[in-house]
Amino acid sequence: MKSALVTGANKGIGLEVVKKLAQNGFYVYLGSRNLANGVSAVEKLHADGIRNVEAIQLDVTNDESVQAARAWVGEKTPILDVLINNAGISGALPQSALGTPIDQFKEVYETNLFGVARVTQAFIDLLRSSSAPRIVNVTTAMASLSLAADASASSYHTKLAVYQSSKAALNMYTINLAYELRDTPFKVNAVCPGWTQTDFTGYQGTSTVQEAGQRIVKYALIDQDGPTGQFFSEEYFYAPATCPW
Repeated sequence: MKSALVTGANKGIGLEVVKKLAQNGFYVYLGSRNLANGVSAVEKLHADGIRNVEAIQLDVTNDESVQAARAWVGEKTPILDVLINNAGISGALPQSALGTPIDQFKEVYETNLFGVARVTQAFIDLLRSSSAPRIVNVTTAMASLSLAADASASSYHTKLAVYQSSKAALNMYTINLAYELRDTPFKVNAVCPGWTQTDFTGYQGTSTVQEAGQRIVKYALIDQDGPTGQFFSEEYFYAPATCPW
């Protein structure tokens, strides 16, 4: 049975991704900063008949937590086939390029960028053992520099200096990661799940959790002919079109 790790997965889109991967035959490690919340989420999945899921304490902002999670997963399996870097935060509002305290930038970057790099580096050896490893970094179309600079776009006046810049940095990390793994079986992509109805958005949005989860899982399941080093936002740009960087 193939295995997968999903960070920030005890609720919302992350939990839906866990569910869909499990339904596709993966044994899924559900990463949760608060283990009790992760265990509760797993119990609900078990009650629904989805048994191939296990909770793991994983705080992507904490080196010791990530290393402990790596050791724990390594005791369970020598191979990790899929890593979904889903954990993310938006940060407090409002967010101004001039007025937001630097500590707020640091807090958001710690999860949205440094956390992704920390987890990816920790688990890369297990992923290298897979015959078809996949990494999906969950991003947002709001991180598109092209769209954010387009004065004719309907979203032009929606500016979140901290969140957008952290995810734009994540996109660049994704490009670099895909490049470094270009001559291997890895497929590494950045995927925007869309504006999704979860607590992250105050249950506003134009996409359901199920739709968002499917957009992410799609790129965890691509074959060797699939893309790598790309930015997808299928709510707004239907595949095979990509989101402008």
